[in-house]
Amino acid sequence: MVANLNSLLKKTFGYDSFRPLQEEIIRAALDGRDVLVLMPTGGGKSLCYQLPALVREGLTIVVSPLIALMKDQVDALQAAGAPATFLNSTLNADESRHRIAGLYRGEYKLLYIAPERLMLSGTIEMLESWKPQCIAIDEAHCISEWGHDFRPEYRQIANLRDQFGQIPMMALTATATDRVREDIATQLRLHEPQRFIASFNRPNLQYRVVPRRSALRQILEVAGKHEGESGIIYCGSRNGTERLAKRLTENGVKAAPYHAGMNAKDRNRNQEAFIRDEIQVICATIAFGMGIDKPDVRFVIHQDLPKNLEGYYQETGRAGRDGLSADCVLL
Repeated sequence: MVANLNSLLKKTFGYDSFRPLQEEIIRAALDGRDVLVLMPTGGGKSLCYQLPALVREGLTIVVSPLIALMKDQVDALQAAGAPATFLNSTLNADESRHRIAGLYRGEYKLLYIAPERLMLSGTIEMLESWKPQCIAIDEAHCISEWGHDFRPEYRQIANLRDQFGQIPMMALTATATDRVREDIATQLRLHEPQRFIASFNRPNLQYRVVPRRSALRQILEVAGKHEGESGIIYCGSRNGTERLAKRLTENGVKAAPYHAGMNAKDRNRNQEAFIRDEIQVICATIAFGMGIDKPDVRFVIHQDLPKNLEGYYQETGRAGRDGLSADCVLL
């Protein structure tokens, strides 16, 4: 088993060895245990459910709150030759039917889906035919009212226990207090879950709190220090993201806004431009907070105060996911 896991790790994901706790989590999942994973952004959470999904027979459902995250991860898996797909509102009717037909034929090992779509009666009926073998719940703190990003639709996921008996579940998050962790386990009705808590020390991130004087000038100084490198700037309002992106572009820094008030097409276009390095900076609200998989973000600036410490940790965690040095600046 050890040799097989390491071989698959290298062949599919390109890594020579597991990061701390990954192998133990994967083994617990393959033993059919319920698992609760608390691991920092950039710590390799996704691999903890992706690799077991490729090993075990049948389909693994991945519940993900963000459409952008689904697409990023499925694109990466498909590029590595792993049979994965997603179902969400960005697909037209023909594309959805094509993917659903593939699921009926057993062509996929991983299905990414949002909680709202998952709990539709029609989806539940299809799941009964697809016979999922595991459910992974990413960004699991969304299920807790005590968390910083509560989403009521996450509460319905536990109903799958009634539908599919003791199908093993894996709940994963990068940010959860003791109270939130207990709430996740209770709400999902996890059965004697094996808990894994990784170190949250990110020594490659340099944190600085800078007195705010001229925010635009200060932001341009940081961006100038990181010329040609990617950065995220968090703003407290939707209008703030658009104003700042415009001012940065006028000052020679290619930037684009990202917030929940934009239509999905524009948001996705700006995100793709950021990931492909067509723009240097994304000016965002917390709508950009979860699951954006770009390893080489070299700076994160908060132009305004974050909502709370958990949110700040999650947002600055977008920086330096490749393990190289990155700056986190709070104005």
